[in-house]
Amino acid sequence: MPAWLIWFLIAAGLGVAELLTLTFVLGLMATAALVAALLGVIGLPVAVQIIGFAAATIAGLVFVRPLINRQLAKGVDTRSGADALVGRSAVVLQPVDGEQGRVKLSGEEWSARCIDEDLVIPAGTRVDVVEIDGATAVVYPRETLPGGSGPEGTDGNNRSGRY
Repeated sequence: MPAWLIWFLIAAGLGVAELLTLTFVLGLMATAALVAALLGVIGLPVAVQIIGFAAATIAGLVFVRPLINRQLAKGVDTRSGADALVGRSAVVLQPVDGEQGRVKLSGEEWSARCIDEDLVIPAGTRVDVVEIDGATAVVYPRETLPGGSGPEGTDGNNRSGRY
């Protein structure tokens, strides 16, 4: 059996073992075994294949694994339900005051009230959702938000970073 085929079998075994452990160590070693198999396919001696396997394993563990671990440690901001609506932009459908009103938020019509009870927001005004209180969006006019105005304060998900 040629050495390159043995390396492919080792890579397959390590790949399956990685799926069971999810440590990324065995996956990096499987990749290193594929490097060694490639060296075997091009006709390099077994000693060079072993050195290639060792070098690729060490490089993966030193450079790639820390990057993977750092990405996993960051986590993902996975707000869902009403929490995902906070910070989004909406359009006033019916005037909004401190007690009632209607807005269009994420394609749906919501009851709304203004966080500033003395303010009345006219229809057509763009507002930002600062809180969800039950089934009511608590909003504030976008152009009068503290700390700036307009869409320049939003990220690509149409969420302002202010609240």
